[in-house]
Amino acid sequence: MILIIDDDIAVRTSLVLLLKNEGYEVMSAAGPGEALTITKKYKPELIILDLNFSIDTSGEEGISLLGEIREINPLVPVILITGWGSIELAVKGMKMGASDFINKPWNNEHLLQSVKTSLDLKTPKGKGLSRKELDKQYDFQQIIGEDPRMLEILETIGRVAPTDASILVMGESGTGKELIAEAVHQNSLRRNKPFIKVNLGGISTSLFESEMFGHIRGAFTDARFDRMGRFEMANKGTIFLDETGDLDPGSQVKLLRVLQDRTYEVLGSSRTKTVDVRVVCATNKNLNDLVQKGSFREDLLYRINLITVYLPALRERPGDIPLLSNYFISNLKEIYNRPNLSITPRAMRWLQQLPLPGNIRQLKNLVERSVLVSRNDKLDIADIQAQVELSPAIKGNIQMPGVGAVTLEEMEVQMIKQALSYHHNKISRAAKSLGLTRSSLYRRLDKYAIPYDEAED
Repeated sequence: MILIIDDDIAVRTSLVLLLKNEGYEVMSAAGPGEALTITKKYKPELIILDLNFSIDTSGEEGISLLGEIREINPLVPVILITGWGSIELAVKGMKMGASDFINKPWNNEHLLQSVKTSLDLKTPKGKGLSRKELDKQYDFQQIIGEDPRMLEILETIGRVAPTDASILVMGESGTGKELIAEAVHQNSLRRNKPFIKVNLGGISTSLFESEMFGHIRGAFTDARFDRMGRFEMANKGTIFLDETGDLDPGSQVKLLRVLQDRTYEVLGSSRTKTVDVRVVCATNKNLNDLVQKGSFREDLLYRINLITVYLPALRERPGDIPLLSNYFISNLKEIYNRPNLSITPRAMRWLQQLPLPGNIRQLKNLVERSVLVSRNDKLDIADIQAQVELSPAIKGNIQMPGVGAVTLEEMEVQMIKQALSYHHNKISRAAKSLGLTRSSLYRRLDKYAIPYDEAED
């Protein structure tokens, strides 16, 4: 049963008819007292809660009622709905456990999607499935791994893929975030619609609107033709927003609007368009830290992370390294017409001991280079070690990762973190060891949102 709580009889009637036509059992309440009585007696599966029950439009009445509902049933999904929405109110409600926040007047299709998603996610999680069992239920053929943490991740995305829940994939570079996004799309009801990938880190602020929402001819100096934006390309399908943590504050506001209202305007046009997309975001940065630093909007974070997936680094699941290596070898057999390619057991054990800071991407690069350079069809330690030793730049006893393993920015972040740790957060000493001034180091700490507690020098 779904409970609708709203003081406006027209709103209650409209929502009751909409949901009953979709086959849901529905009850309604005009105020907090009646709502709490129904919640205690009938234990609704989902609640749609208005935030205002009087001339006061602060939303505090609804927030207070949300708290009382949470005391009665901490697990019931609650969708907040209001005609007087604000960013602060949305964030406050999400922090208290609301599953979504919808503004009046609502879009029927969007509201029904939110209801279905919230109910689907409420389904209790079953016992852990084996890789064979997962492969019988879902299409995960591009994802290699049998580590328990990976199996848990696959089970999670398998369960949420048929919903329209927004998903945030977090993890180091090279851990396979894009493959997870593709798996979400491939196992969703949108699998036959577009899957559009966007690297937000590669889009400048000035081009953000044109790239994401499109432009019409004459919108700006070089706009000689109409251009379709990424969101329009992804309509009815899935949009994958990679490097979300690199988005500048101005672009964050524009992204929030389209994610919240499902509407946007093509650059140069005043006509509002609507879009129906599933959103999957990814980042190698800690967005919670960026929120604390003030460089990432808290309301945007709550909008994109209904489900959060943390991908472990490859060094944290060494048991999957042989599986991945053999998978790469199998592909290379066909590509390079070398059907007898293999890796010796002792070389495989040696591979499992490598730190591999570039994760799966680095492992793939290392295996392929070894195959290309070595004349042996059976790769041993010496064949792979030669590529590890040839690729890094060596200065003294400092060994850098190979080209393509990590980006320059990621390397700089790691060096700064190591210097701070080594010098116990003494900024002057850390800066000197990095060949920087104090002010230069401070700028980098702010730029990369690196947390630190400054110690006295």
